[in-house]
Amino acid sequence: MAVLTGKPAPHFKATAVINGVEIVENFSLDQFIGKKHVIFFFYPMDFTFVCPTELIAFQEKIEEFEKRNVAVVGCSTDSAYSHFAWLNTEKNKGGIKGVKYPIVADLSKTISRNFDVLAGEYEINDEDEYDFDGEPVAYRGLFLIDKQGIVRHQVVNDMPLGRSVDETLRMIDALQFFEENGEVCPADWHKGNEGIKANSEGIADYLSKH
Repeated sequence: MAVLTGKPAPHFKATAVINGVEIVENFSLDQFIGKKHVIFFFYPMDFTFVCPTELIAFQEKIEEFEKRNVAVVGCSTDSAYSHFAWLNTEKNKGGIKGVKYPIVADLSKTISRNFDVLAGEYEINDEDEYDFDGEPVAYRGLFLIDKQGIVRHQVVNDMPLGRSVDETLRMIDALQFFEENGEVCPADWHKGNEGIKANSEGIADYLSKH
């Protein structure tokens, strides 16, 4: 598994569904550079079990992301037409109707591979034919990307393990606190807590208080 933290997020242009109803071509995270932080997250498949709980949870707290000037973008290896159908299926029928943030279609699996969250890879067998070893879907990868397009935080869960939206917000708060104040964030830091000056005196002062 590649560590992308501290590196530029891989570039891509792909089809996406935005506002739950519009299919657009050439969607790219580049549009947010210099303007917004981005949460870019992968999930395995549309019309599954854990996935709708995550996508709906992000939508339910979308105002918290907007207050922090953060764009939320989802992605899976399904087609844009699958995304569109899922986005227009009622929740009581397994759909995610009401989700408005963009969902990228990675049907070619190249985005998942470039972010190194694809749960398998192509191999050539003894007959010189391509086989796929593993599952041709994405793990639950999540990437916090700053305004310069640099990955500042990443987490990758196995497929049965849903993520915490609150923890995602906490990491955004920590990054923005550091960017604004130049102080680093200790363990279990939450918005409103004090930071640490990044020197020996700063850590000594912090530890003496705790």
